Amino acid sequence: MDGGAKDDAAIAALLPLTPAVFHILLALANGERHGYGIMLEVDRITAGQLRLGPGTLYRSIQRMLVDGLIVERKEAVDPDVDDERRRYYRLTKLGLEVGQAEARRLDALVKAARQRGLLKKSATATRSART
Repeated sequence: MDGGAKDDAAIAALLPLTPAVFHILLALANGERHGYGIMLEVDRITAGQLRLGPGTLYRSIQRMLVDGLIVERKEAVDPDVDDERRRYYRLTKLGLEVGQAEARRLDALVKAARQRGLLKKSATATRSART
């Protein structure tokens, strides 16, 4: 068995992601953040529709650390400015791949919902279909 098939199986075993985990991966996709920064970014991404409380956030982060989706940097970015208790998190290669796989899975679901009339076709998709 090649490494790719093994990696694919490891990714598939983690899917589907909980909404909290997927939103944390989204928040970290543009770079590392500390816990409060993740909460703010999730709030921004979802326009306030999903608010991660500290309990959900840190339970999810612990699970993601165990699963190898993220890593923690314990030292402060700038010790003169940053709070030494603040922990920064960033995606691992596996975390990026799992996030991409989940995004593809969700995209397929949205396409199925459109085909079955649960969602209206987007204006862009409608124009493309006519041309």
